[in-house]
Amino acid sequence: MTALGRPQFLLQFSEVLVKWRCFFSFLAAKQGKDGVEVQEQKLDLEQLQVPRLGAQGNIHSCFSDGRLHSSGTVDMLDWNYLINERTKISDLLVVPNLQTGQLEPPLSKFTEEEEGQMKGMIQRLGVLAKHAVEYGVRLIVDTEQTYFQPAILRLTVEMKRSFNRDKAVVFNTYQCYFKGAFDNVSMGIKVSRREGWCFGAKLVRGAYMYQERSRAAEIGYEDPINPDYESTNRKYQRCLDYMLEEIERNNKANVMVAMHNLDTVKQKVRMNEMGLAPTDKTVYFGQLLGMCNQISFPLGEHTPTYIHTHTYI
Repeated sequence: MTALGRPQFLLQFSEVLVKWRCFFSFLAAKQGKDGVEVQEQKLDLEQLQVPRLGAQGNIHSCFSDGRLHSSGTVDMLDWNYLINERTKISDLLVVPNLQTGQLEPPLSKFTEEEEGQMKGMIQRLGVLAKHAVEYGVRLIVDTEQTYFQPAILRLTVEMKRSFNRDKAVVFNTYQCYFKGAFDNVSMGIKVSRREGWCFGAKLVRGAYMYQERSRAAEIGYEDPINPDYESTNRKYQRCLDYMLEEIERNNKANVMVAMHNLDTVKQKVRMNEMGLAPTDKTVYFGQLLGMCNQISFPLGEHTPTYIHTHTYI
């Protein structure tokens, strides 16, 4: 994605998305839900009117007409729709003030030229997605550093809404060494269920560990990476199990298992026992060409049964 437009916009937009999520978590904590996983948190809409929450005015009014929820609660998916409702790209670049509940620009507004550059990024991604549909291939949007990734995930979801109606054409990539990886995967699946499109995900362990930790230490924010390799293994396992369960549940999701870990492959070659039909073509494996051929070759031998393998140069 960073090749399709200005990385500075992705950085700025990611900052907005992270602050919106933090504001949601702040309100959830005020309502006694800070120990609940993000995807399960629900805000009581009536409590959002209480002044001590600092969520009066335009934050509450966005939900007051009942457009998003009939249950009287607001979950993270509803919260994200606040950004979807803002039509102009430069209007996205605002964040809620925790004290006042008002929307304020985190940085300077985009110029008209910069607005056009951002629209160009989305248009170019749309052209790629159209070609993927035309030629019957998948479009896998690669992952970047965590400070770019929220925007990349969000913009790719917009492509999924348009191009993943009948099958999973556009895929997000999720780095499982990221502490928030499972929340991102599970939230993405829940959005696809609610809106009725097909979810596509590529799961990797991660590629920027030293850079991420160095930047976190330099700037002074929490290290976004799991503390050790085994933690990442567990996170990868959890994400993959969740994906396979989703495929088994409705057969509308696709996953690419992109890694070079033999234990993961051995454990997941039980997928036929889950009732995944060989013709479904919902699970893929990917390895770098020439790297760990002791994994790639056995997977290739199983291709006629239920696994579809890809190698990358």
